[in-house]
Amino acid sequence: MTEVYYPIGRLGQPWQAAEKQQWLALQKVQRSYQQDVLALLSTLDAHFEREQYGEVDYQAQGFACYPLYILKSRDWRNDKPLALITGGVHGYETSGVHGALRFAAQHAVAYLADFNLLIAPCISPWAYETINRWNPLAVDPNRSFSGDSASDEARYLREYLQRLAITPLLHIDLHETTDSDNTEFRPAKAARDGTVNTNWNIPDGFYLVGDAERPEPAFQQAIINEVAKVTHIAPPDENGELIGDPMVQPGVINYPKKALGLCGRVTEAPYVTTTEVYPDSPSATPEQCVMAQVTAICAALNFVRQAS
Repeated sequence: MTEVYYPIGRLGQPWQAAEKQQWLALQKVQRSYQQDVLALLSTLDAHFEREQYGEVDYQAQGFACYPLYILKSRDWRNDKPLALITGGVHGYETSGVHGALRFAAQHAVAYLADFNLLIAPCISPWAYETINRWNPLAVDPNRSFSGDSASDEARYLREYLQRLAITPLLHIDLHETTDSDNTEFRPAKAARDGTVNTNWNIPDGFYLVGDAERPEPAFQQAIINEVAKVTHIAPPDENGELIGDPMVQPGVINYPKKALGLCGRVTEAPYVTTTEVYPDSPSATPEQCVMAQVTAICAALNFVRQAS
């Protein structure tokens, strides 16, 4: 592992307003939330209602105002279990957004008789457009799903789910681990926080992050088994780890998700997992990455349907 330093701020000193503004000035829109996400949502009306659960307004930062939508299955019945699918918590993790949309468009119909479905495909639209991990305030939404959140992206979804007042049976949160984690995002985090960054080994392949408080190894294994048919599963590094944490079973590590404020513990769902696709692998195409996300969703739903 190597130490990588970020060119904003001073080593050992957390960013103040000036450094955050310097970082923000470097961020540019590179793709369209309207074209890539919202336009597709409008084609899914046959099976889903589109509910706007919030709006993040970054016009003061020189960007746009972004409506936040969740898809709610039309055939909603109180006697069916709820499955929650989330993508784009980190907007730069592309296959999570497109995997959620692909599932909604092409595969969800096979599960609507057995589940109430909620799909939030792009929780962080500004970060999607700028290919970023944070929001414009240099806040990571995926450390903000608890308490008095500093991220509107996290807060609005959390409040919507609290108003719904239904505990999902399943929550699958769709992510990626990319080479830019080491070249950009981890060094930026260390600079922002006034700490020293030590890069981790980027796993080459798909893996899952379970919840340390409710690991459900059979559930995790069922997903790994199916995704292995689509793309390769990440092997452990020389220390038996993935991204610096012990691999507890093939292709799986566990995090204390509630303590970290992760999206994966925004509810008390008993079956929880976070997917991690590696789009920079020489052995995976963008289509394989999207299909890995879709396959993981279907495998998770199949497992809990059989288990219940």
